[in-house]
Amino acid sequence: MINVMHLLGWETGGWGAALLAASGVTLALSLLGFLLGAVFGAAAAAGRLSSHRLACWSAHTYGTVFRGVPDLLTIYLLYYGGSIALTQIGTLFGSAGFVGLPTFTTGVLAIAIISGAYQAEVYRSAYQAVDHGQFDACKALGLSRSQSLRLVIVPQLMRHALPGLGNVWQLVLKDSALISVIGLVELMRQAQIAAGSTREPLIFYTAAAALYFVIAAITASIFRYGEARAWRGIVRA
Repeated sequence: MINVMHLLGWETGGWGAALLAASGVTLALSLLGFLLGAVFGAAAAAGRLSSHRLACWSAHTYGTVFRGVPDLLTIYLLYYGGSIALTQIGTLFGSAGFVGLPTFTTGVLAIAIISGAYQAEVYRSAYQAVDHGQFDACKALGLSRSQSLRLVIVPQLMRHALPGLGNVWQLVLKDSALISVIGLVELMRQAQIAAGSTREPLIFYTAAAALYFVIAAITASIFRYGEARAWRGIVRA
């Protein structure tokens, strides 16, 4: 027990501060990837609902590809493909050697692309769940399309979307651990480093699991609170 407390402590030789800092990186990575993924997802959902065949086909292809391809493969393709492209561009300007993409930026973009494919289906289903009478009411009031979406449709859409978005967030949080394969020192990578340095893998992987659980539990409660607020005073059918 003394050894465990020492290894997970903040004093010299302890890894507590490093694990906590890595948890912050994991949270920032997940949050930025999720928010950027919301932009991708909203655009893809709009494409799926569009009457334009090219937009609909493009959005459908995006969702099918990135929900079907393993997440780890997407990360590898984005990092190494982007790095090769940067290296080729660098050679045109006289640079020599390999030019790698920033790992944090790559991680955010990879999570955004992956989560956006899932969020697109959440938004599409939520849009279709809005009562059609709301659209007729917007027309009767003379609201423009942008006003209808901003003032009436989107607030109601988000009520239906929040449960699904909460599930996507949990997937994003778990996918953030995969970013360690390209060298980003987030929670999973920091636990690996500590386990390798001290030869105590059980202690550090258990600590990492506990930290992931804490983050997941707190953020899940935020989503539940948001859902309760969104449906406050509304009788569900």
